[in-house]
Amino acid sequence: MVRLEHLNLVVTNMQETLAFYSTAFPHWKVRERGEAIWYGTNRQWLHFGDEYNYLTFNDKGTGENRNLQSDTLGLAHFAFEVSNLDAIKQRMLDAGYAIANNGAMNAFRKNVYFIDPSGFEVEFVEYLSDIPKERNNNNDEV
Repeated sequence: MVRLEHLNLVVTNMQETLAFYSTAFPHWKVRERGEAIWYGTNRQWLHFGDEYNYLTFNDKGTGENRNLQSDTLGLAHFAFEVSNLDAIKQRMLDAGYAIANNGAMNAFRKNVYFIDPSGFEVEFVEYLSDIPKERNNNNDEV
């Protein structure tokens, strides 16, 4: 078995980041928090998630995230599989977060992208089929 356990993100503002992900995942909680020195920088960190998956946030991020519309090396986006995309989408919109990309039309999935406060593109995807070949079908209907 292989599964992604966590992502470790350096963020510009811990509270804004926590608010964004708390809106998406209201059932998640802060699992742990603390301080550490990261390559000479004193940082606050926290783990936000459930018993199985979490995100690590580290404060004092500087600079700009990569241009998401370029081919610059770096993280393009990361995705969460969800069971009710419409509910997450509505919570995010109600909280004032703008949709970055509505995703492509596809018979076997629907998805939407938001940009978090530090500039990371986050995809939420709901699969409409349990058949792997259909779920992984990239013949998007435009």
